[in-house]
Amino acid sequence: MNLIDINTLFPTDEKCREILTKLRWPEGVQCPRCKMPAVELETEKTLYYCKDCDYQFSVMAGTVFNDSHLPLTKWFLATLLLCEAKKGMSACQIQRTLGISYKTAWYLCHRIRAAMVEVDRKMLDGTVEMDETYIGGKIKGRGQKQAKKMKEIVIGIRKRNGDLRFFHAADAKKGTLAKYIRENISEDVDVIMTDDLPAYPKAVGKFHKRHRTINHSKHIYAIGDVHTNTIENAFSLLKRGIMGTWHKISAKHLAAYLDEMTFRFNRRHNPNLFLDTLRHMVTADPLTFERLTA
Repeated sequence: MNLIDINTLFPTDEKCREILTKLRWPEGVQCPRCKMPAVELETEKTLYYCKDCDYQFSVMAGTVFNDSHLPLTKWFLATLLLCEAKKGMSACQIQRTLGISYKTAWYLCHRIRAAMVEVDRKMLDGTVEMDETYIGGKIKGRGQKQAKKMKEIVIGIRKRNGDLRFFHAADAKKGTLAKYIRENISEDVDVIMTDDLPAYPKAVGKFHKRHRTINHSKHIYAIGDVHTNTIENAFSLLKRGIMGTWHKISAKHLAAYLDEMTFRFNRRHNPNLFLDTLRHMVTADPLTFERLTA
């Protein structure tokens, strides 16, 4: 799917509503409140009515599109731009491309990101790499250890030739690392690759016999197939996005950008990425501006 396809297949809001309806209710329109069948009303705008709970609604009700006055054609273009931009798309670029205000573009991007939160994720097995990185600008007049304490920590877990997970963590201590291992790595994992951070041997716990370490502190980065280059490559892509696209990310919203990056990365070979993203957008909960800026 490219921009020409979007303009050809979805040239009007009516066409956009049709595909959203099919994605949200593939087996027929249902009431968002009571889940009972609903009927379409004969109105200019495509509205539906549920007799059981006396509720009138549209396909956008209760989704990330909720209460939006922006044309759906612009929503679709913004969604495609975020899906296809390997290193992300800034709100300023969306503003210039779509001809909207910066506030609208910023809110629009965050609503799309809110739908990119992956739920019910499978546990990772096979060969899994885990590492941590530090997000933030250069801090002058500080030693390396002190500067790291003032930056944001991102924990990365990636299965070789498989899915990626990013987490905004409070620290990189053994308890925190153990929590992410427990919640994301399967009991059937073959091997866990990490660097020589002292916290990892205790964090892996019962996986200690399947734990392999590469000694980065001695500038050793690979011994045969023992390395963390796979997760390091993902970190590199993330940092290129921050430095080259977003330029600056607040600690408050860092998790949202990590969700966007992992969602797009894990579906990079999906030919239906755009439609898959729309499907998430019509099933995700609304994100109000008040909650976003609270």
